[in-house]
Amino acid sequence: MTVPAAKAPTFEREQPLDGPAVEALLDHAFGPGRFTKVSERVREVAEFRPDLSFCAWDGQRLVGSVRMTRIRIGTDAAIFLGPLAVEADVRKFGTGGALVLAACDAAQEAGFASVLLVGDEPYFGRFGFSAALAKRVRLPGPVDQRRVLVRGLREGGADDLSGLVVAP
Repeated sequence: MTVPAAKAPTFEREQPLDGPAVEALLDHAFGPGRFTKVSERVREVAEFRPDLSFCAWDGQRLVGSVRMTRIRIGTDAAIFLGPLAVEADVRKFGTGGALVLAACDAAQEAGFASVLLVGDEPYFGRFGFSAALAKRVRLPGPVDQRRVLVRGLREGGADDLSGLVVAP
């Protein structure tokens, strides 16, 4: 039984000891089917960046997570956002959006020019992500190209992105 959150969660960068709790949250949110998605193929070869990844906490309970991995799109360095998971009882606080923005801010501060993800444009579009910017980006497997989204982190950061997503 999940205890309802009484207040908005707190946010912290992911720490090594958070790994098992994050994996449990992702299993709960996505089930075993998450391992068959093209996003997982990207994460298998990408470099995990815990310094750009965040956890949302309600006291000692992990209620949200966003992970970031370093990739290349063709020859351009970029960051891949995901997975993003949030427990239902804290979504009302805007937890998912806050995690996305914290991760994008951290990537920008680290000097990255763009962030790529696979997701729903109606949700992620409000954070600056666009399928139009990703029209020439190719993932290493089948994906609905309308769900491939990019956000520039600086002026021109997502312009002219083209090519296959590969390891950094």
